[in-house]
Formats: sequence, C-alpha cells, structure tokens
Amino acid sequence: MKKKLTLLCVLAFSIMAFGQEKESNRSIIQEYTPSILLKKGQWDIKWFNNLYTETRATFGGNESDIARNTFFTSTVDVFTGLSESRSLNVGLLLEFRSNVIGGRDALDVFSFDGESGSARSGLTSFAPAIKFNPIKSIGNFTIQSAFHIPLVDNETEDNVFLDQNGYIFQNRFFYDYSFSDGDWQLFTELNSEYSFKEETSFASNSLRFIPGAFLSYFPSPKFTVLGFVQHLQLISFETEGFEQDATILGTGAKYQLSDELNIELLYSNFVRGNDTGLGQTFNIGLRALF
Repeated sequence: MKKKLTLLCVLAFSIMAFGQEKESNRSIIQEYTPSILLKKGQWDIKWFNNLYTETRATFGGNESDIARNTFFTSTVDVFTGLSESRSLNVGLLLEFRSNVIGGRDALDVFSFDGESGSARSGLTSFAPAIKFNPIKSIGNFTIQSAFHIPLVDNETEDNVFLDQNGYIFQNRFFYDYSFSDGDWQLFTELNSEYSFKEETSFASNSLRFIPGAFLSYFPSPKFTVLGFVQHLQLISFETEGFEQDATILGTGAKYQLSDELNIELLYSNFVRGNDTGLGQTFNIGLRALF
C-alpha cells in the first residue's frame, strides 16, 4: 500500500519541478486556471454538471455486463478574494445528485421521479472552503481545502445509492505551466479526500487519491481543446483488502463567451479498473469570473 501511495504522489508532482510566472495580455481561460487565486473583490462562480453512466463493471477480477446505472452530479462552487495580494480565497461548495439504476435510461436522471427501487435525488452536501498559495515564489501552485458536510441520512435506500453520509476532508493541489510559445498549457492536479469513520458508509475511514494531468492547445486565446488522464485510487483503512482503482482518459474544449463567462465541455472514459464500474462521463460547465 505504501508503495502505491508513494508512486501516486511522485506521478502527480513530477511535472511540478519548474515554475513559470504568468504572462499578461491573456484571455480569462488562459490566465485564470484553478491554480490562480483571486484578488480582493473578485468573484468566481462555477456551475459544473457531470453525468456518469455505466453498463459494465469489474469486481473480484471479473469484468461483466450490468444493467445500466447512471449518476448525475451538479456542483456550484463560489469563491472570492480577501486581499489585493491574492494570498487567500474563501468559498462555499454545494452538491446536488440524481441517480437511477436497474437499466433505466441515462436521461432518466433528469426526471427526478424518486421511483422506489430505481431513483433518488437531492441536495447531498455542502462544504466551506479556502484556497491559498503555500509557496509565494510559485504563484501558480495553490491548495484548496474543503470540509464536506453530508446532508444524506442513508447512503442507500431501496438498493439505490445517492451519496456518502460521512464527513470528508478534501485537499486539492493545483499547478499549471504555460509553454513559451503561448499555444500550449499543462495543468496538473492531485485531489485527496479523507472520509471520516462512519459505520454505515462504504467509504468509512478511507483515503481517495485522484492525480490528473490536462494538456491544452489554444488555436486562439478564447478557445482551447484539451486531453487528460486521471487515476483514481481508494484505500480503505476499515475493510482490509478493499482497494478500488480506475484509470480515466478524456478530451474536451473550453470557449470564452464574454469577458466574464466561459463554457467547457468534457468527455471521459473509464478504460480500466478494479472493483468499480467501467463507464463514461459527459460534462458541461459554466464559469463566471468578475
């Protein structure tokens, strides 16, 4: 387990060996990556929607077909700056979910019908958050810490899972590097989530790591296409021998609609995994920065 943990950390941070100061005269999508803090009076509001649907799964080393399950997650993240020096941002994260199982159509997540044994939906958690820069000489390396408070009493009702019902302490490490020609940008992230002990939670007393790397190409300052790879690793300290992992490949695009608003579209595929579903995600997000 220690070797896996060390390897994940090395992979996530190996790209972070060199820093580069941000250039001026850039578009919002080039300049304000998740690595960059806001200055006093600025606001960053992001509405992101993720639809994950699966018809295959791998458990116990065996991959097999399953009846379609679909999980929709909609999040709203709101941050604002507290100082002109961009030393600290504070924010609030809200999460809504709608899940359908048992072979129902993927778009049934938008029915919100709560059909017994096949559907559940609702606001599932909120999280106060802070974002800060731990190394002043590297302005594009930041950490976002959030404490997720569950609004769900039961993770599963009538065989339908909605969301975790335990507290989660999340830390996300962001770093980006812009190449000298200005057409390419590399963004890296290490997301770590510790789920506190909760007897009725499948993730009780566990640690989840999700390192990822995103490579973007800018045909123009207001438009970018990108490709990315992520790895998910869940390590349980509660259930000996239970370790969930998956590798995810994806692509997408971002476009700056105005000086304040941009849109992003992403697609990803779970290409392999252990003790997990093997599905696809379809994502759309809107971000307002002013």
